[in-house]
Amino acid sequence: MQAYGVNELRQMYLDFFESKGHLAMKSFSLVPHNDKSLLLINAGMAPLKPYFTGAEIPPCSRVTTCQKCIRTGDIENVGKTARHGTFFEMLGNFSFGDYFKNEAIAWSWEFLTEVVGLDADRLYPSVYQDDDEAFDIWNKAIGIPAERIFRFGKEDNFWEHGAGPCGPCSEIYYDRGEKYGCGKPDCTVGCECDRYMEVWNNVFTQFENDGNGNYTTLEHKNIDTGMGLERLAVVVQDVDSIFDVDTIQALRNKVCEIAGVTYETEYQKDVSIRLITDHIRSATFMISDGIMPSNEGRGYVLRRLIRRAARHGRLLGIKGQFLAKLSETVIEGSKGGYPELEEKKAFIFKVLDQEEEKFNKTIDQGLSILTNMEHEMEEAGSRQLDGRSAFTLYDTYGFPLDLTKEILEEKGYAVDEAGFTAAMEEQRTMARNARETTNYMGADSTVYDQIDPSVTTEFAGYDNLTFNSDITVLTNDSELVEALAEGDKGTIFVERTPFYATMGGQEGDRGVISGPDGEFRVEDTIKLLGGKYGHVGQVVKGMIKNGDPVTLTVDSRERMDTCKNHSATHLLQKALKTVLGDHVEQKGSLVTPTRLRFDFVHFQAMTAEEIAQTEEIVNAEIQAGLPVVTNVMNIEEAKKTGAMALFGEKYENDVRVVSMGDFSRELCGGTHVPNTGVITAFKIVSESGVAAGVRRIEALTGDGVFRYYKEIETKLHEAAKLLKATPDNLAEKISHTLAEVKELHGEIESLKSKQAQDSLGDVMNQVTEVGAVKLLAAQVDGVDMNGLRDLGDQLKGRLESGVVVLASGNDGKVNLMVTATEDAIKAGAHAGNLIKAIAGCVGGGGGGRPNMAQAGGKNPAGIPEALNKAKEILEEQLVKK
Repeated sequence: MQAYGVNELRQMYLDFFESKGHLAMKSFSLVPHNDKSLLLINAGMAPLKPYFTGAEIPPCSRVTTCQKCIRTGDIENVGKTARHGTFFEMLGNFSFGDYFKNEAIAWSWEFLTEVVGLDADRLYPSVYQDDDEAFDIWNKAIGIPAERIFRFGKEDNFWEHGAGPCGPCSEIYYDRGEKYGCGKPDCTVGCECDRYMEVWNNVFTQFENDGNGNYTTLEHKNIDTGMGLERLAVVVQDVDSIFDVDTIQALRNKVCEIAGVTYETEYQKDVSIRLITDHIRSATFMISDGIMPSNEGRGYVLRRLIRRAARHGRLLGIKGQFLAKLSETVIEGSKGGYPELEEKKAFIFKVLDQEEEKFNKTIDQGLSILTNMEHEMEEAGSRQLDGRSAFTLYDTYGFPLDLTKEILEEKGYAVDEAGFTAAMEEQRTMARNARETTNYMGADSTVYDQIDPSVTTEFAGYDNLTFNSDITVLTNDSELVEALAEGDKGTIFVERTPFYATMGGQEGDRGVISGPDGEFRVEDTIKLLGGKYGHVGQVVKGMIKNGDPVTLTVDSRERMDTCKNHSATHLLQKALKTVLGDHVEQKGSLVTPTRLRFDFVHFQAMTAEEIAQTEEIVNAEIQAGLPVVTNVMNIEEAKKTGAMALFGEKYENDVRVVSMGDFSRELCGGTHVPNTGVITAFKIVSESGVAAGVRRIEALTGDGVFRYYKEIETKLHEAAKLLKATPDNLAEKISHTLAEVKELHGEIESLKSKQAQDSLGDVMNQVTEVGAVKLLAAQVDGVDMNGLRDLGDQLKGRLESGVVVLASGNDGKVNLMVTATEDAIKAGAHAGNLIKAIAGCVGGGGGGRPNMAQAGGKNPAGIPEALNKAKEILEEQLVKK
């Protein structure tokens, strides 16, 4: 057997299943998509769950992947033995209602024995104890002696997770030889030693569990295969563990090189070597998928892995930062299968360096504090650290609970985990009371809760697009920082800003913040509790530091386009009330530089006339050049002026009233044009329903309208060119062309019908008697399904009574048609059932009604067999009657 490398095995597997008609899909991200049940992807089938449940249609009924996965359930054991790891690659082949046990088992055997070259005599399958079908396939189809097939119970060989699809499994074990065994005379498959290693698991999803232990058979059965790539490599390369396979061994050796130690000379050092090797693999892949270190969720998992690795580096005597160097070895070993690693290399190194540096700054102080806590426990005669002290280490010095536990366990101490959890929940409750959901990094973040409540922002953007101010706070995605370097993402807070923050349906401003040493691109502006305006974005040059004097510059073009769209929504609301009635109320809006969206109460779709009338009113007020005036007044005074307010909206005592001549008056805190004439033009591009009694209009203004008409004009000219016409006479040309097409279509159908009849010839002499029913079964080549139906109707008329079966081969495909007269149906004939029975002969399927049915196939060579079988099936139908 050839000792293939990890990268070779991955490609061999994907190529093999591609040859079996599978679509080879790239690994999904480690971040689950629309799946809140998972923190990280932990199995090959996890990203494919929507296909198994039917929530989404798979791109192919057969799929194969090599999926990157992370499991941290036994992270405490990583390093302590060579068995455990957090990151692994899962090879998988999946069938969504396509093939089932026969193919799955046969292909697993073929790949392992013929492609990889494993010794067939050293492979042992297992099946679920009641799965006689799988047992027989292994025994009779594959040829495995019965004594080498193991039956295991539900705990080992039945896959289910509560209610839902489930089914038996069939695993394949490889005998690695006595040198890996426990030495016991009864050692066999199922033993806890390392001799018999599971390399493949076929899951046959064939049942539905109702949650109460009642199982029904699924109409569409699925295959879910999982095989750990590293495990397969262990077997193929005949090495002791995953830490000895080629790519991981190279990383392990790099750890030893940096630390100046030798593997397998001292147990405690081996623990650290294995832990660092595993954790840096996980961290590298997680960062490449956009996961950033934080104190919550998957970001906490990443931080935990990085800090455990960094600490064990210290235990090995490594001085300075080293994780990025190891990450480079990870990337070199895996970039062939995962090109995103090379693409994100610089970013991965930066994240690792920053997190390691941050941890190094606190670990010495934290270790010192922990040592003092140990002395206090000794003096008190306690062997357990109280939970609040453990939380202080976590909250102040960045020690994850697991790290504190690990350090103390090495010295025989425990941690009050319940007390730690209580202290953590107390802090979360305080944060929750002050939290506001934001769009920062697309999630609800707690980093802003760390900002001093006295920090606030004054908006100076109604009259200014550029403003000078000082930075008061800097954050990244998880904590307050003193500086952001080039490439870093974060949020800047200043004393005064011209940037409008997202609120009231208006999208936040974008632009640039320039400091003495760097430049920050603002991608969004958000408003937080306490009147704080956060400028969310990324450092594009140099460095931005807390306290820097900066110049804030709003993108003036985008701001003006946003103003046009926002002012247009005010005109639109009044126009809708005019056209549709006073029941119109705003239910939501979105204003961006490129478009506007307006949701409003109305109980039926607007007619074309109503849309045109609304559009006409808005454009008329734009052309009127109404002055847009803003006044700040008491809320009660504002209401007396007739200013429209949003239903259910809570307003401060003093509000801004935006008036557009005498036409529109609304309460609004957004930004607007100085005169409606600036809007230039308004165009409604769609009107639709979004909920019961709520309609939505999407529209454009200004240059957006001109771009819209330009695109239409371009398409108009393209269409005219295709028809050799001009835009002026295009409609006339299309009308003539359609008439010609209709006429030609009729002629073609007539010719096809005549051709079909000619090619069929006189077939009435082929009529046979089946009982009391006449049967005409004939082949005619080059006729499509429409032609077959026409021929069938004609022959049925000539036959007067009986069944007509027609087959046609056309470009490697087969069309089948069966039709039956009423008296033949009464005698027992059924066209739909007959065609189902014979379609398999041509490699296809179909069905239909008793009097008419059709089917398709892919095997023209099977047509004679299908026509012969028609007589047999009809005989059976008549007998049953």
